[in-house]
Amino acid sequence: MKIVIATANKGKRREICGFLKGLELELLFPDAFPGFKMPPETGGTFAENALIKARAFAAFTGLATLADDSGLEVDFLGGAPGIHSARYAVIGSGTAQNHNQVVNASDDDNINRLLKELDGVPPEKRTARFRTVIALVIPGAPGTDEAKEQTFDGVLNGRITERRAGAGGFGYDPVFFIPASGLVAAELSIGEKGEISHRGMALKGLKKWLEGGGLLGPA
Repeated sequence: MKIVIATANKGKRREICGFLKGLELELLFPDAFPGFKMPPETGGTFAENALIKARAFAAFTGLATLADDSGLEVDFLGGAPGIHSARYAVIGSGTAQNHNQVVNASDDDNINRLLKELDGVPPEKRTARFRTVIALVIPGAPGTDEAKEQTFDGVLNGRITERRAGAGGFGYDPVFFIPASGLVAAELSIGEKGEISHRGMALKGLKKWLEGGGLLGPA
């Protein structure tokens, strides 16, 4: 069974492929389909944006497509950067015309803006969470509108540190402290992170659904 993993983010690819390893799936990536352009993420929630990407790629390829939309929600900032996490550093800078334009910033730039906005905020007010929604869209037979759609979500609670630590992970991992582990996400191995992370939780739901008959039949 072929599934397109509709993300260009190498960190996400590693985590998703690691979780789906061992299933009878052939995983494909956007670079195998030249000419496709990711649509603007015009949704107001992670679920809406994940579905926008999955639907577009499924329509283009005719294949089952998996898309992820994730972000960081910081309580002190009213839930920001939220759905704009990947382009947080460029929002309001003039680089992006609006919040829906697909113009991502570097991880370092995003972290720099986050730490600047939390400068002087005490630890107890730096609570945050990572949130992921994974959308799977399975096209119907040619000439029909019977596409199947499923979403799976996960949340990881923690807080934002005052400085970076760790050399692993990606995104905001170097400043996201996880109380249960006593480490920031960037200090965890891929396996350790997968067991507790927001994306790991969503992927567990996806894998259970696949193995339960969603695509692959009973394990």
